[in-house]
Amino acid sequence: MTKNNNVYFQDLKLIEYVDAWKYQEDLFNSIICQKLINRDKERVSEHSPTDNYMLFCEHPHVYTLGKNGQENNLLAGIAELAAKKASFVKIDRGGDITYHGPGQIVGYPILDLDNFNPNIRQYVEFLEEAAIRTIAEYGLHGDRLNGASGVWLDINLPGKTRKICAIGIRTSRWVTMHGFAFNVNTDLNYYNYINPCGFTDKKATSLEVELGKKLDIEEVKSKLKNHLVDIFGMNLVCR
Repeated sequence: MTKNNNVYFQDLKLIEYVDAWKYQEDLFNSIICQKLINRDKERVSEHSPTDNYMLFCEHPHVYTLGKNGQENNLLAGIAELAAKKASFVKIDRGGDITYHGPGQIVGYPILDLDNFNPNIRQYVEFLEEAAIRTIAEYGLHGDRLNGASGVWLDINLPGKTRKICAIGIRTSRWVTMHGFAFNVNTDLNYYNYINPCGFTDKKATSLEVELGKKLDIEEVKSKLKNHLVDIFGMNLVCR
């Protein structure tokens, strides 16, 4: 099979969650369709390389619950969410409940992993590593936490462990969608209405809180994007 490491990059800016989800699904399904066509062709020379995409965006205030999540990890009622101008959406990724909002970099890699070789576990580790390297540029040490995806600070300090980047994905036929949420200038008060990722003893944090100042989110996006390119071996094509 011809591998394709070209990745079409698009920054969707501020976009409603359900609109971005629909856009992801269209791209995701188009890649799977091409893979099935390739599978049914008899000669390798007839195969068409599959496409890859990387979407960055921010969302208006929204809580999303993964397919295996517990709805009781949402601590607020619908009326209270409406008062906070927040919505609630059940979705088809892994993981429990999380929050998305302005000031957060949400990344949706829609990749055919056959083009990049990692298995699913390695794929998640690649996403984590990109966030770890990004916060290291700001003097912060990020870690992985056993039994939980994402990037965490102070994992060896009980009661002080906090997450700066959440990860929740969906895969089918080695094609990925959904992705990560990296807190930059995020309003952390919105996390008070959930048990983030199902945890009751761990908190969320952001670059702004850790560094004591607002960050240029475009600068952070650039650093994060560069690390993703290096780790995956992508050739990024901007649209």
